[in-house]
Amino acid sequence: MTKLFTNARLIDPETGTDTPGWLRVENGTITNRGEDSPPGLDKPGQTIDCRGKCLAPGIVDIGVKVCEPGERHKESYKTAGLAAAAGGVTTIVTRPDTTPAIDTPEALEFVERRANGAAPVNVLPMAALTKGRQGREMTEFGFLLDAGAVAFTDCDHVVADTRVLARAMTYARSLGALIISHPQEPGLSGGAAATSGKFAALRGLPTVSPMAERMGLDRDIALVEMTGVRYHADQITTARALPALERAKQNGFDITAGTSIHHLTLNELDVADYRTFFKIKPPLRSEDDRLAVVMAVKSGLIDIISSMHTPQDEESKRLPFEEAASGAVALETLLPAAMRLYHADQLTLPELWRAMALNPARRLGLPSGRLAAGAPADLVLFDPDAPFVLDRFKLRSKSKNTPFDGARMQGRVLATYVNGNPVYTRG
Repeated sequence: MTKLFTNARLIDPETGTDTPGWLRVENGTITNRGEDSPPGLDKPGQTIDCRGKCLAPGIVDIGVKVCEPGERHKESYKTAGLAAAAGGVTTIVTRPDTTPAIDTPEALEFVERRANGAAPVNVLPMAALTKGRQGREMTEFGFLLDAGAVAFTDCDHVVADTRVLARAMTYARSLGALIISHPQEPGLSGGAAATSGKFAALRGLPTVSPMAERMGLDRDIALVEMTGVRYHADQITTARALPALERAKQNGFDITAGTSIHHLTLNELDVADYRTFFKIKPPLRSEDDRLAVVMAVKSGLIDIISSMHTPQDEESKRLPFEEAASGAVALETLLPAAMRLYHADQLTLPELWRAMALNPARRLGLPSGRLAAGAPADLVLFDPDAPFVLDRFKLRSKSKNTPFDGARMQGRVLATYVNGNPVYTRG
């Protein structure tokens, strides 16, 4: 069916523009757009009046944890898909840190069957870098690529054996596969619950120095130089890591970097009196680090913003801070949290969508993330100014561990479309 979106505020990250206009969709694909008077429908279809609200490419979210298999009580593909649709996320790229890990073609095929049958959005699975995510023996990259893996990662289990990682990168380079790494020095970061500094010292929490991230990134960059692999750092969260990242890009290495929406909008002081919903991995950083990372996103040094959606049940979070599980759900809060940066005049809407849609799609070789003719009609219609108070119990995720519970926020998703079909409509 043909759809004509009129009276829209078009957010185009590819051209960096934010302009009024119209958009035409036919058979799930964007056919054309313009800023003049919209054309009439020359065949049966639907006209959607956007009433001046923002129409942007759907968010492509790299690093979403869905707890199937093994911990379906925390999150399923159905609930994650519904949460994604309500948050304007049209493509979720899932992590392999399940129980057991997604490290065989059979496990990957199970994920694809479950996702295709349950989730209303696009689901692309990543596979484990090493068997069981144990860092000792690499997985069968070729078979996993054939089964549909879009990247390889051990998530927050850093491969401590540099020789194993070098071999895996060399093999991945021969296949053109993307390696996603968690840049941390495992000896320093193991068991940490907070970033070192006065705040953590006063609360007696086990800490990690920001240098652990810099050291982990330095090692990975050296291996990228040695092997020539396609590499993505999942979370850069400290100012100390940015110069190394900048040098690597200037040297022409095939490297990109991401960060999480929580590290862009929260800092270590938000932990306050041991609030475990604010315990994430890596731990929240100083305000100086947060501002440096925001500026790195603005300049394009950091390419991608992700939710790093990590569901945890109440029993895992209702513990002393040091013992509580790390992670927060963020599929539904990614967009309104990003609006904090927009309303603070730190990032424009095209800059945000460059990092949340265009760049992740490009890194994975997807045609989405754009409003150009020929791109899939994966779209989000949203009001960036709509105020609300977040109630975690209204989230569609099974787990409710969000640090934004009770927070005053702005930015509401009004509708989400995948291949031109509505998968979420507010109200």
